[in-house]
Amino acid sequence: MSRTILHCDMDMFFAAVEIRDNPELAGKPLIIGALPNERGVVSTCSYEARKYGVRSAMSIKDAYRLCPHGIYMHGNMEKYHQASLLIQEIWSDYSDLIEYISLDECFIDITGSLNLFGGAAKIGREIKERIKNKVNLTCSVGIGYSLMSAKLGSEEKKPDGYFEILTPAALKELIIDRDVRIIYGVGKKTQAELHRLGVHTVRDIYNNRTTVINALGNQGRYIVELADGIDDRVVAAPSKSHSLGKEYTFQKDITDIDYLKDVLRLIAKELSFHIKDSKIYCRTITLKVTFFDMKKITRSKSAEPTNRADDIYHTAASLLDKVEKRPIRLVGISLSGFEDELNKQISFFDSEIITKSDKLNSALHELKIKYGLNVIKTGSELGSEKRLEGKNP
Repeated sequence: MSRTILHCDMDMFFAAVEIRDNPELAGKPLIIGALPNERGVVSTCSYEARKYGVRSAMSIKDAYRLCPHGIYMHGNMEKYHQASLLIQEIWSDYSDLIEYISLDECFIDITGSLNLFGGAAKIGREIKERIKNKVNLTCSVGIGYSLMSAKLGSEEKKPDGYFEILTPAALKELIIDRDVRIIYGVGKKTQAELHRLGVHTVRDIYNNRTTVINALGNQGRYIVELADGIDDRVVAAPSKSHSLGKEYTFQKDITDIDYLKDVLRLIAKELSFHIKDSKIYCRTITLKVTFFDMKKITRSKSAEPTNRADDIYHTAASLLDKVEKRPIRLVGISLSGFEDELNKQISFFDSEIITKSDKLNSALHELKIKYGLNVIKTGSELGSEKRLEGKNP
């Protein structure tokens, strides 16, 4: 069965949101991540910064060496998440088969939506227009017969682009003289191995099929198939087995347990907001710790399903109390074991109290969606923020 896949990728998403909200940043080399004197990596950057060789996941120190005159900013994940929710609402209007790659990127199987919405081109251009009008951001859209062709389509005309690759023949014609890195799954190491074999372009793959397969085995066979336009992967809708997490890397190693717990409280608040927004609950809460010597550990606890910040925080804090007392470089929380509904047996005497509590939490959550995550803070959260500001390690 032939398929029609749409790939949508927001253009320099984090940087674009900042430029949208502060037009004075337009046209300047903007780097989102850490500041030059901090540990960290580049989350994303403007196209002006990319001209100097700055790239996502590059260390901030390397970015500063390449672009010392750039504008460096911490990211605002709450703001990016809010923008992403608006974008995802638009995506979900066109299909139930959506594979979210990140906050700003997805694959959509629109095979069953073509007749309903007037064809692939109309869907693709309509998504671009609606995102521009609703969120004031641009995106690039690719339409293809497979995941790889759709992905390459969105990359072909960036930024604010639209491109179709509808057949294996069209794909092969487009990529035949490009570097092997254009093939999905070919990273730096595989590229170097192929270059060592004398295989530099996709055309070289066609001319050296046996060599590639003999050298790389199943991976080589997969590369040859993709070069031929054969890609049977399907759009994978989200599953409940996925986890959600957030972590924080300190600029100085931390030994103060109370300080670490304040950080965990604010992480729990953000994670709670995200899963409440998705109307799901988690059973398993995992604490992640990286010590000063880069030793990493995780500690988990499973219990009744919850989406409350207090429950998440107290579980993580209790796990931290059992961790070896050594300087800590990174701390984080991840949630898993998701459920769509809270299936707990409630006694007659507890039901009224819980119903009132749920109504209050629901009302507070709606206010946070409308006015931002920090519109309402508990006393504990406010205390944690003030202590963190005062200590500022």
